[in-house]
Amino acid sequence: MGYIEELRALVGNQPLILVRPSAAVVNKEGKILLVQHNDHTWGIPGGLMELGESTEECLRRELKEELQITLKHLRLVGVYSGEALYTRLKNGHEYYNVVIAYLCTEYEGELRPDGIEILDAAFYSLNQLPEQLNPFIREKLQQLGPALLKQK
Repeated sequence: MGYIEELRALVGNQPLILVRPSAAVVNKEGKILLVQHNDHTWGIPGGLMELGESTEECLRRELKEELQITLKHLRLVGVYSGEALYTRLKNGHEYYNVVIAYLCTEYEGELRPDGIEILDAAFYSLNQLPEQLNPFIREKLQQLGPALLKQK
């Protein structure tokens, strides 16, 4: 049982604050990696930090487990929190995300979604994002996207 599951066993559906490192992985063509979650929505790859992990370690672990890619250099882009990052799952679990966002333009491996948490993964240009993209991520990509891609 992981950290989040252990907390849930103690607090039930009560809201939690979760640290969610995420990576804007950009390929040589300037396209950004998006992943399709098992609820069929699209988002930025990342995960939930476990006890004892740094945010960078968490991100590298999650992308290796879920996509079979190894992230190289990570550059901090920003930290996001607040009401816009509140989530209530179908099972009633509630949480507020603290998203720690990184840019990664150096990675190894061929994308192979795990088929469990991640159904699909692909690189998209900023002007052709999937319809079912998380609204918060869409907004941030519109605000930060061109600047992110220039900083590769």
